[in-house]
Amino acid sequence: MRVPVPALEKFLARACRTLRLPGGSFTVCLVSDAEISRWNAAYRGKQGATDVLSFPANGKRTIGRKTSSRKSRKNVPIPFSPRDSYIGDIAIAPAVARRNAKTFGHAFEDEIRILLLHGMLHLMGYDHETDTGQMDRRERRLRRVLGLA
Repeated sequence: MRVPVPALEKFLARACRTLRLPGGSFTVCLVSDAEISRWNAAYRGKQGATDVLSFPANGKRTIGRKTSSRKSRKNVPIPFSPRDSYIGDIAIAPAVARRNAKTFGHAFEDEIRILLLHGMLHLMGYDHETDTGQMDRRERRLRRVLGLA
């Protein structure tokens, strides 16, 4: 599946500046449905492919996102400091992202950007599965700032 990598790199640079993350503070990997399904089962105990998984370098937990809904639930941020040079890894399944883009009615490229932003927030310690809406509010604000609203 073709993914517009140069455009995503440009978006990542803008998002990093906005979030005050140093360059090289995380890695993004584009993976197959099969690979993300294996990781989703191994690290989250959930069956099937998800769109994005985040692996914080501090080892606190592996975080994913439901593909059927954008609604957040709860969140208690993991302690994060911009001084931390490497904060973790983000895995995205482009095939799942393409299906989600159709479901949510926006462009594939925008869905990938949304997933990147979502993963970055998880690496910074936000967790919509345990918070009271902080991650959802922050993500909505950042989407507007970054032109993803």
